[in-house]
Amino acid sequence: MMITFLKKFLSYSSTILTPSFRPTKENRKQRILNLRSSIKNILAVHAAPEPNSTRMPQSAAGSTRVQAVKQLAPEAVPTAAAADQTTSRNREELLLQQPWSPRSWRSKIALQQPTYPSIEELEAVEKTLTNFPPLVFAGEARRLEERLHDAALGKAFLLQGGDCAESFKEFDPNNIRDSFRVLLQMGVVLMFGGQMPVVKVGRMAGQFAKPRSSDFEEVNGMRLPSYRGDNINGDAPTVEARIPDPNRMLRAYTQAAATLNILRAFATGGYAAMQRVTQWNLDFASKSEQGNRYRDLANHVDEALGFMSACGLTPDHAVMRTTEFYTSHECLLLPYEQALTRKDSTTGLWYDCSAHMLWIGERTRQLDGAHIEFLRGVANPLGVKVSDKMDPADLVKLCEMLNPENKPGRLTVIVRMGAEKLRQKLPLLIRAVRQAGCIVTWVSDPMHGNTIKAPSSGIKTRPFNAILDEVRAFFDVHEQEGSHAGGVHLEMTGQNVTECVGGSREVTFEDLSARYHTHCDPRLNASQSLELSFIIADRLRKRRTASTLHSLVSAVVTSATNSVLL
Repeated sequence: MMITFLKKFLSYSSTILTPSFRPTKENRKQRILNLRSSIKNILAVHAAPEPNSTRMPQSAAGSTRVQAVKQLAPEAVPTAAAADQTTSRNREELLLQQPWSPRSWRSKIALQQPTYPSIEELEAVEKTLTNFPPLVFAGEARRLEERLHDAALGKAFLLQGGDCAESFKEFDPNNIRDSFRVLLQMGVVLMFGGQMPVVKVGRMAGQFAKPRSSDFEEVNGMRLPSYRGDNINGDAPTVEARIPDPNRMLRAYTQAAATLNILRAFATGGYAAMQRVTQWNLDFASKSEQGNRYRDLANHVDEALGFMSACGLTPDHAVMRTTEFYTSHECLLLPYEQALTRKDSTTGLWYDCSAHMLWIGERTRQLDGAHIEFLRGVANPLGVKVSDKMDPADLVKLCEMLNPENKPGRLTVIVRMGAEKLRQKLPLLIRAVRQAGCIVTWVSDPMHGNTIKAPSSGIKTRPFNAILDEVRAFFDVHEQEGSHAGGVHLEMTGQNVTECVGGSREVTFEDLSARYHTHCDPRLNASQSLELSFIIADRLRKRRTASTLHSLVSAVVTSATNSVLL
């Protein structure tokens, strides 16, 4: 039967991939039905013929295309099959996909891409980047996937945080150090509360490009092309500054390399040693309520370290002196990502060596789009941002396309909805993914669903209480569904900014203009970040206590049952 299927598939693909062929909707449906009858448990066809273009189409055209694919592809019926059956089904589905290469995304529609004035200059920059050394290494990405494997199974917790968008002007080793230090502090708080490893991943060393809702924006009464991030164009309010310049990718690479160099030095050179836990408090946060709580916790850690040292685990041990720290960014500017993609000499797999982990955003996760096409072929750990607009069946398809082998740690689902919508929508997504047998790491992004404008000034901000409400809702839903709340994804900084309102050191609407430095969206400052980590740690502690109690009760019941049987 498999030989018959392959013959039909080859015949079908030779027709549908011909650019001049434009079948009717009825013909397409009939061909797919014929294919489905050739093999059992086959999933829906995810891609229709694509024009050879990397330029962003009109939004209406993109919407029409997605609707056409939904009409074309019959929905797969989720089953509660075992993991090996799911893997087998996915391998068969791969036969329906075109061969992947680092440039195969160019045959798909690529949204959110700039239109460069000179293609020749763009190609010259891409060639230069292709010859540059990788920023990260395949072995490091594999090690991160192993850590995320534990987070998917509830044995670790992902802490992912950093700038909304890195900038050239604010590049400074002190800023990098402060953000790194806050993440270290948060990691200690979460690890102490949850009594489990914390996987630390920075939104650093590559988080430049930002998706925009419109190609144009109004600045000081002028209609200008939208600012898309420092690796694409400038933020100055002039037409000249807003012209996309491919040479900015070279500067972004250089800054990312320097950032990684600093982060590696901090992570392995003694700065991250547990003996320094009491010295990580930032000056401006040390006198706050959260600074006092952190100081108390640090003293407990010091006592524990003294006990461990007495037991023979000295401060010179590698575990005590270093920490693992990884980088991530949104996979948005595809020419840059392709140029930094390398084949690993030890495994033969392709890795995007611009970061250890990449995620795909809400605006670019189309099943037949260029971004999914690119990411499905790289072996890095991946994330996908999910809002309340995500259809459960589409999420299952995304899981199967991006993680066909169903490996724990390969795919992270980053949920961004706002508390109220999350309580309604997330249970449906969890159930669909579970029913399909897919394994993912569930992570909360409580930032993007809670952006508002200040009443008087119109400045974008995020209320701390709304962020906290979404985190609590995230844990509540997973507790109800029996699934694992695997991590948190935050836009935050080590600087003493006033961008998000609220927190114990309350930032008011009137305070926003005092230190509002973000290039895009508002970020939590160090004090707010630390406050949030204590609240999450309390939730992790309650989960751990409940799990321990449940295990104890189960052991007692089992023992009693065995005694009766004997």
